[in-house]
Amino acid sequence: MAKLWRCEICGDPYIGETPPDNCPFCGAHRRHIKEAREAKANFDVELNEQDKANVERALQLEISNAAFYFCAAGKTDDAEGKLLFKALGKVEQEHAGIWRKILKLDSISAGNDACFVKNRENLQGSHERETRAIGFYRKAAAESANDRVRQIFDALVEVETDHLHLSGERLK
Repeated sequence: MAKLWRCEICGDPYIGETPPDNCPFCGAHRRHIKEAREAKANFDVELNEQDKANVERALQLEISNAAFYFCAAGKTDDAEGKLLFKALGKVEQEHAGIWRKILKLDSISAGNDACFVKNRENLQGSHERETRAIGFYRKAAAESANDRVRQIFDALVEVETDHLHLSGERLK
């Protein structure tokens, strides 16, 4: 029998008999997906100056990465690469949406990052972007005074690490 699940990181619902291994929207790992009635996905948090600066930087990072991935999905010279970059773009766009909710913004602008035609160059770009995101998110989590903000940064370190492995496997 189908149940209603909710990701505690992005807040989005999912219908299925069991929770997915990863949130189909933000990529959060299964432990963050609970039955909807039990899930806690609060975006109304108080931010100190450091957290606000880190969340604003995270928003810009995710906008930039989403733009790069959507560009790569349209231009790369590899059919599987087009699919990979489209999927990554959607996830990064969802991450930007998480930070938009935390910052209480009505909307966010789209990025316009350039990409490449050669799939290998896009994979290298992906690898560099994910490595930077992981480093920044680890630092931001360690600096955070807010449990919810730290939870999101920690969860996104895991998701971005998954993305890093995807590009790394294809660069071999």
